[in-house]
Amino acid sequence: MTSQLVLTVIAGTCAAGFVSGLSGFAFGLVSLSIWIWALNPHLLAPMVVFGSLIAQLIAFGAMRKELDWRKLWPFVLGGAIGVPLGVLLLHSVNVGAFRATVGAVLVLYCSAMLLVAQLPPVRFGGRLADAAVGIVGGTMAGLAGLPGPAPTLWCNLRGWERDTQRSVFQTFNLTMHVITLTAYGLSGAITGPLLQMFALMLPAVLLPTWLGIKLYRRLSEILFRRMLLGLLLISGLVLLGTPLRG
Repeated sequence: MTSQLVLTVIAGTCAAGFVSGLSGFAFGLVSLSIWIWALNPHLLAPMVVFGSLIAQLIAFGAMRKELDWRKLWPFVLGGAIGVPLGVLLLHSVNVGAFRATVGAVLVLYCSAMLLVAQLPPVRFGGRLADAAVGIVGGTMAGLAGLPGPAPTLWCNLRGWERDTQRSVFQTFNLTMHVITLTAYGLSGAITGPLLQMFALMLPAVLLPTWLGIKLYRRLSEILFRRMLLGLLLISGLVLLGTPLRG
């Protein structure tokens, strides 16, 4: 392993850990923008899942007091149903087209929300609607490694208080990553080179994630909402560009 590769892995991990600590998600969005130029593509998805899992475990420790389990459980139940569904769809759905469609929805929605005033919160559907969003998030995780956008947007639309939003979608993402990483392990995808990458990432993610959490505590409700929408907008643009780049 060259020194340049080591520095690339550490730089991507540090940057992604900080943003994940600040926002509660987006580890993959940030890390891939750095790693994709130097790493073998088959290493990327497990590295993103591992890094996201560690960052969110750290953040979960800081956010656990704000977690409302009554709001969370429908998302997790739906997600557990959606992950195997997404895996089954891998062989029948064009993943590039799927990513582009999700990207277009994110770009249109987030652009509109950044330009207009705060909309009234969505009250309909109750826990059944939350579970349906969990199924969408789980399916996106199994199909394309994207558990975050659906629950993050939905929690924002619900109009929940900042800490409640973050604790719900962050814990949902953490749960989906545990399921996914377990699946990787059972399938034999965790190889020697991956374990070397994990060993580099583990110490690199700790401090940046903690610093991001500290900065999050200084954000206002409005600034947090705009940050989430901005990151989701960037994520949508990246998803739109991925099929074109491929």
